Amino acid sequence: MFDKILIANRGEIALRVIRAAREMGIQTVAVHSTADADAMHVRMADESVCIGPPPGTDSYLSIPAIIAACEVTGAQAIHPGYGFLSENANFVQIVEDHDLTFIGPTAEHIRIMGDKITAKDTMKKLGVPCVPGSDGGVATLDEAKRLGEEIGYPVIIKATAGGGGRGMKVANSAAEMEHAFMTARSEGKAAFGNDEVYIEKYLQKPRHIEIQVFGDGKGRAVHLGERDCSLQRRHQKVFEEAPGPCITEEERARIGKTCAEAVAAINYTGAGTIEFLYEDGEFYFIEMNTRLQVEHPVTEAIFGVDLVQEQIRVAEGHPMSFTQDDLQINGHAIEVRINAERLPDFAPRPGTITQFHAPGGLGVRMDSALYDGYTIPPYYDSLIGKLIVHGKDRHAALTRLNRALGELIVDGVETTVPLFHALLQEPDIQAGNYSIHWLEKWLAANLEQSG
Repeated sequence: MFDKILIANRGEIALRVIRAAREMGIQTVAVHSTADADAMHVRMADESVCIGPPPGTDSYLSIPAIIAACEVTGAQAIHPGYGFLSENANFVQIVEDHDLTFIGPTAEHIRIMGDKITAKDTMKKLGVPCVPGSDGGVATLDEAKRLGEEIGYPVIIKATAGGGGRGMKVANSAAEMEHAFMTARSEGKAAFGNDEVYIEKYLQKPRHIEIQVFGDGKGRAVHLGERDCSLQRRHQKVFEEAPGPCITEEERARIGKTCAEAVAAINYTGAGTIEFLYEDGEFYFIEMNTRLQVEHPVTEAIFGVDLVQEQIRVAEGHPMSFTQDDLQINGHAIEVRINAERLPDFAPRPGTITQFHAPGGLGVRMDSALYDGYTIPPYYDSLIGKLIVHGKDRHAALTRLNRALGELIVDGVETTVPLFHALLQEPDIQAGNYSIHWLEKWLAANLEQSG
């Protein structure tokens, strides 16, 4: 049993881990930059250590500083949250080399799934369905054009080391291939130091469906259903729900079983998410995230489990506290990501919170590190809160979300709350009828046009 763990993160996810650990009787250490000295996760933890100046590269991404913080506080394990070092295989190896425990998968699994070509090849071998595309990296324009004709346009060119929508370009025809290919390569090189790209079939109106998996590292794994994360802006999720409004019980059982068997076969440890594009009843693997997801609360809501506590238990060497048969869906849950951003251009708007009131009531959860007088620093992601609601069915969840948004007060900075008020009035949202392209088109016709 761990006596003390260090959280190598900040904001609402750091608070989330602190709360889970406290319920397990485990002490926590918060690390922070000088900009976060007054942050809520620092106030809530049992101990705190300043690890550097405001830029993330000098603090939350500083591996030596984080290891040193463990050594001076006696923390035995590190929870990475999401973002920052959560999927850095080198960090995991260094943690293990210092006789500390990383609360998450092995460095090998992070490395395999961190390279999209290797991940796709691995998943193919494990029987997970993949999007038709190149078998590996595409080195030349001639090869790209040949594959475009072979796969059939439109195709999407993706940076091997990409993420967050960077290094991704669509070619609708052979005439567009050269520009898309060269642009994806240059963006990949600029953002990730790697200009290798691969090519896949570009689906017309897919949904983004992800399967939550959990393994014990000893050949046993389960799936916790799916989340629909199709409402996205520039490949960034803004609205997530579980279960997916378009997925049948048969489809859920089929793809869930496939995913659970795949991660069991590689002895995967802890929480992971296998992401798919879904169209016309078929699933196509995109990538695997070897960490806790931002949207994990909707899964927790419908299954009644604490994924963070489960991560800690498995990292301690204990078996999972549930089996596949124990996991039965109860109701429907929705999460909206609230950012400190100005509409309609979504420009970050850091500043001081003059008043904050979190909504409450049955089936309402607010994950946020805000408080009255808190100053949002300009150095990090603009996410300031996640509002999660749970109801007996999707209609009840939507109704509850509308009510909860009306109770939420965030004064002092502009936020994306008005976006969700508007979206909830849309018939397509009410009916669950949307694809990954829906929000971009809606914004072009509504908010962004009005600005």
